[in-house]
Amino acid sequence: MARIIQSSHLIPTISSSFLHKSSLLFQWQNLSKTSHSRLLINRRFSTARISMSLRAGIVGLPNVGKSTLFNAVVENGKAQAANFPFCTIEPNVGIVAVPDPRLNVLSELSKSQRAVPASIEFVDIAGLVKGASQGEGLGNKFLSHIREVDSILQVVRCFEDNDIVHVSGKVDPKSDIEVINLELVLSDLDQVEKRMEKLKKGRAKDSQSKMKEEAEKTALEKIQQALMDGKPARSVPLTDFQNDAVKHLCLLTMKPVIYVANVAESDVADPGSNPHVKDVMNLASDLQSGLITISAQVEAELNELPPEERIEYLKSLGVDESGLGNLIRATYSLLGLRTYFTSGEKETKAWTIQSGMTAPQAAGVIHSDFERGFIRAETVAYKDFVSAGSFAAAREKGLLRSEGKDYVVQEGDVMLFRFNV
Repeated sequence: MARIIQSSHLIPTISSSFLHKSSLLFQWQNLSKTSHSRLLINRRFSTARISMSLRAGIVGLPNVGKSTLFNAVVENGKAQAANFPFCTIEPNVGIVAVPDPRLNVLSELSKSQRAVPASIEFVDIAGLVKGASQGEGLGNKFLSHIREVDSILQVVRCFEDNDIVHVSGKVDPKSDIEVINLELVLSDLDQVEKRMEKLKKGRAKDSQSKMKEEAEKTALEKIQQALMDGKPARSVPLTDFQNDAVKHLCLLTMKPVIYVANVAESDVADPGSNPHVKDVMNLASDLQSGLITISAQVEAELNELPPEERIEYLKSLGVDESGLGNLIRATYSLLGLRTYFTSGEKETKAWTIQSGMTAPQAAGVIHSDFERGFIRAETVAYKDFVSAGSFAAAREKGLLRSEGKDYVVQEGDVMLFRFNV
């Protein structure tokens, strides 16, 4: 059974010094440049409800550090981190809140009873080996579990350690990436070919269904050729209609990927000097994928320390911030997501939406009635809300806007929806 673990491990609480006006204007886009102190003070949201969850699968060959990373990401995670292949047979699922200092700022200003962060589900998926697409190792389970996630975090071993056995006998991140990518490609190719055979029977009766079948056939032909060339399905340019037509297949290589270069403690301060990291960097660029560097072991050790000692430990390693916040933000960015807020005396809440969503669509994330009966959205930008101090003050200063159905929600908008059903 998959274990669901709700975690507040990465929820920041803003100290009183952070509530200085200049700090209040803190922007989400600059989070990666902030000090680690903004990401750890204490666990304020330990009993908070989670407002929305996305799924990111942590994958990799056996013994690359993915379960160690999962344990570090999800406080009190129970995945075994043993030194042998396939120690994680069933996926472990951890619900991790998205670190966003703006949430606390808004909660303080609105004197909210509680603050509810957005969240990401991290799924620790069993390691695979060469031949997984043919059922080798735990390949079939691996491939079925990975189809259920929104994005893939592929952990790549970039550290040397004679005490930790590498399944291939040596540390070679380029080869590791090629093994996993090939297995994903082969699995998709098999699925595409089976689907194309089924479509040849042409069971569609009405004109709309026939149009969708034709769009799917055209898309699959393009995808098949790309896969045969060793390229992922996501590299194929498709129309929106074609994308919708093949979405039901949940192709593995259609999912966005972030390569997580797992380095030793000694490489945390300067990962670019690690030749293995350079190899991963080049491959990630060629594959149009994301890349972050992290030390799973350091993150695990941080998890064992009291909050007040973590900053000092990181400084001793020559870094200012843990890599876990960057991992979550990179996942958010990869999926093209935005955050907007609702804030009042009862609660301040972060909501996750796709970039480009209109105000009614964003309202629908809260409840379908909000979208169906949408009238308008009273909206104020985060920095304007902070400078004003409240909705009422923002209205008095002319900073509060009344937005209609065509308004595209912006990052950090603080919104109050008016609707009638």
